[in-house]
Amino acid sequence: MAKPVDKLHLLVFIILSIIVSAPHSNQLQLFQYQTLVRIQQLLNYPSVSSSFNTTTVTDFCNIEPTPSLTLVCYEDNLTQLHIAGDNNNNINGGLAHNFSTDTFFSTLGSLSSLKVLSLVSLGLWGPLPGSIAHSSSLEILNLSSNYLSGSIPVQISSLRNLQTLILDDNKFTGAVPSELSLLQVLSVLSLKNNSLSGFLPVSLTGLQSLRVVSLSANHLSGEIPDLRNLKNLRVFDVQDNYFGPRFPRLHKKMVTLVLRNNRFQFGINPDELRSYNQLQKLDISLNRFVGPFIPSLLSLPSITYLDIHGNKLTGLLLQNMSCNPQLAFVDLSSNLLTGYLPSCLQVEAKTRLVLYSKNCLSNEEQEQHPSNFCQNEALAVKVLPHKQKNKSSYASSVVGGTVGGIAVVGAVLLVVKKVYNKNNNKVETTSTRFILENVSTINTVKLLSDARYISETMKMGASLPAYRTFTVDELKEATDCFDSSSFMCDASHGQIYKGKLTDGTLVAIRSLKMSKKSSPHMYTYHIELISKLRHTNLVSALGHCLDFSLDDPSISIIYLIFEYAPNETLRSSISGPGYKLTWVQRIAAAIAIVKGVQFLHTGIVPGVFSNNLKITDVLLDENFHVKINSYNLPLLAEARGKGSAEVSSPAKKTSVLARTEQDDKSDVYDIGIILIEIIVGRPITSENVVVLVKDLLQVNIGTDEARKSIVDPAVMNECSDESLKRMMELCLRCLSNEPKDRPSVEDTLWNLQFATQIQGLKENNQEAL
Repeated sequence: MAKPVDKLHLLVFIILSIIVSAPHSNQLQLFQYQTLVRIQQLLNYPSVSSSFNTTTVTDFCNIEPTPSLTLVCYEDNLTQLHIAGDNNNNINGGLAHNFSTDTFFSTLGSLSSLKVLSLVSLGLWGPLPGSIAHSSSLEILNLSSNYLSGSIPVQISSLRNLQTLILDDNKFTGAVPSELSLLQVLSVLSLKNNSLSGFLPVSLTGLQSLRVVSLSANHLSGEIPDLRNLKNLRVFDVQDNYFGPRFPRLHKKMVTLVLRNNRFQFGINPDELRSYNQLQKLDISLNRFVGPFIPSLLSLPSITYLDIHGNKLTGLLLQNMSCNPQLAFVDLSSNLLTGYLPSCLQVEAKTRLVLYSKNCLSNEEQEQHPSNFCQNEALAVKVLPHKQKNKSSYASSVVGGTVGGIAVVGAVLLVVKKVYNKNNNKVETTSTRFILENVSTINTVKLLSDARYISETMKMGASLPAYRTFTVDELKEATDCFDSSSFMCDASHGQIYKGKLTDGTLVAIRSLKMSKKSSPHMYTYHIELISKLRHTNLVSALGHCLDFSLDDPSISIIYLIFEYAPNETLRSSISGPGYKLTWVQRIAAAIAIVKGVQFLHTGIVPGVFSNNLKITDVLLDENFHVKINSYNLPLLAEARGKGSAEVSSPAKKTSVLARTEQDDKSDVYDIGIILIEIIVGRPITSENVVVLVKDLLQVNIGTDEARKSIVDPAVMNECSDESLKRMMELCLRCLSNEPKDRPSVEDTLWNLQFATQIQGLKENNQEAL
């Protein structure tokens, strides 16, 4: 039998010596002494040594606390008992061979005033008995690092004052008791490193006081219940289980979220995460997540730790993506990411570790796969044995037009099933299997390579010159003293000139007349905002210049210098007389537009909303780069329609700077109008036409034949049925009359990327045939 822990022996000796010498006049104290003696006997510690010099201390409540023993009393009542043993205890920890947990916890139950009980690393073994319910006054129960086994007793739910329950590092089996929902003041539930199995009970959703849930290293499985109503939940750790397949729904005030090494799959809805403003740690590594990586995770307001490694996340990383400066750990390894590592992650910092190996990035400091690896893996699917219930449920998800993982998989299931049927129903060994997991929702590198879209966009974004202040002389030289030959137009936001800098760069110069009632320093805030408008899908700002009017000294002139963009619009490339964009190029253009809008909303602070997007303001160059030429700058808005304007203070909330759902979703509505033209291939010139075409889409969305009847004949034969259906569904959602019913910008981007993926599956299978 294992020897008792020497350190603990000494502590128990002290208790017993005090008990021997203590006065027994107080009946309550005497009872508590006797209870402690009984606990000593059950823990099988030796009797007091005759050579031990007893102290004169008679009050055990005044024993100095140590890391191994702490006793706390209140008005002579023992309220807290903490005993911590050696972490290297053997399985029996020195306990008697006939040790009974029932007797032991029944004895503890006689301490009626005990509120905190912590018995850690004592080698306690056997089942946790129902007699634990006798300790009805307990508020904190910590039995971690023992050898307790069997099921967690339902009687524990009788401890109605329990606020903290910690049963970590034991050998508990069975399910998490649904009766725990009766512990209405429970704040901490930690059951990690046991052998618990089964589902997480839905009844836990009623524990409104929960702040910490730690269930890691068990055998729990199934869907995690919807926990969004747990408004106090801050830590949710279910690492090393079998939960899945859907990303859990949690309240937006999460601080720590650990889903590592489970069976989560499908895509991640960006709306689920972008509102997590308090999230500091996110670990979704070693799962089966697919679909686009969400760049905004890097710039969440409180994020310091991000681990997504070991999934199948796809997407294009750009150097100008934003990061939270407090981000200390980032692991993007072993995914299917392409492009360039964001510059903010390449800055050397002693306090930051960034891992990104085994992707297909152009940064080669860490091992990367060749680009075709990510292309092939993104299109690869894993098949599972066919089950009839899966077939019906996934099909119904697609019919319902549901956005999310099930709809994604269902749509691909139908596409692949149809392609196989075209081959005279002759299917290889996978004839009785359906696609259920590992479906990537984007593979833009392959699908857009014909238009050279991605590589050229990356180069263009990286080659923008630094934002700077120009002199008036530079602008005069660029425009030949603002000669009429350089004049382009007199827009609502000021006159626009075309100029050529000394290095040959073509620029567009916007001249704004502003009132001098406010000093030029008041413009600084707006200029700073404009300086941040640098994105591959925006006509980006290159600099500014401040001057004054010779005709009217009360007027200041601000020159804003932007990239010069060609005049080939997206409309002319769809419905014009020349070359018409293919279906894939049209979706690529829509993706670029949404990425530009996404940057305007979230890439700068404050965001730029209500941009009055028009397809005629979407420009394309000879390499099919898409750039939004007009957006809602605060400075332009204040000068719009006026000969002069007064710049407001940055502290003043204007309709331009204040973000509301209406602002956010108004741009989504404009995107919907652009999608109409992309689909039908005809100019949409009024709101009445929008209503008519919207009704037409709703009527014809039901069948493949009907959908083909309204799509642009130029792309009718090349677009897949499911890709067209996805585009039409998204268009209708964007055009919803109620802003709250419209998708978010991130959701819109996600669906467009998925439409591209479906189209790619068709082309890939046609090549295989």
